[in-house]
Amino acid sequence: MANEKVLIIDDEKPINKLVSSYVTNEQFKAFSAYTGAEALDIIKDENPDLIILDIMLPDIEGPVLCLDIRKLTDAPIIFLSCKTQEIDKIIALSAGGDDYMTKPFMPGELVARIKAHLRRQHNISTNEQEAPNVYKFEGLMVDFDAYEVVSGGEEVNLTTKEFEILKLLMENPRKVFSANQIFESVWKTICMDTDSKTVMVYISNLRKKIEPNADSPKFIISVRGVGYKFNQLSSQE
Repeated sequence: MANEKVLIIDDEKPINKLVSSYVTNEQFKAFSAYTGAEALDIIKDENPDLIILDIMLPDIEGPVLCLDIRKLTDAPIIFLSCKTQEIDKIIALSAGGDDYMTKPFMPGELVARIKAHLRRQHNISTNEQEAPNVYKFEGLMVDFDAYEVVSGGEEVNLTTKEFEILKLLMENPRKVFSANQIFESVWKTICMDTDSKTVMVYISNLRKKIEPNADSPKFIISVRGVGYKFNQLSSQE
């Protein structure tokens, strides 16, 4: 990995400059924005491969900006925040964020997470062509090559992590995955105490997007006390 574009959105100039230096030292190309408006302009012009987003900006809140960003790109978004409450993390991830780090943070960990997200993003775009890549099940169609999801005849926009979770479950129909197993399979890191709740947020968002009735799901099924599974596919192409 080299020359990938990383956008740092943080109004605190010392932090923005510090993160930019970490990114540049890893041979990535760093862009800096200090407001939401600046960030959107850079995204439109440069199409960054990864975005680091402060949760509080002078002109807009991070999660609100994240929703706007998701209309333009599926690039991984890592939130940086001085807020440590679980609800703040849930809001950020629900808005389309892929990761959440609290300030102060360890430079090595941030760099490791950046590389991990970029590596997974690259793997998605170069997924094995020989695998069966189109799945259908009672009104739901997922094309892994085209990165497309259609539910009830309408195209659905999923975040990178939502797509990876759905792919994991669909490729293993009827197999039950615990929240910890899903987190470790998708995030490629050890699941900590609160990370299972992150999976719950993503499962909830997925159901809202693909289920005819999110309160009574027929695709992503909960197995009480165990985890989640995808209902068996009725057809596959």
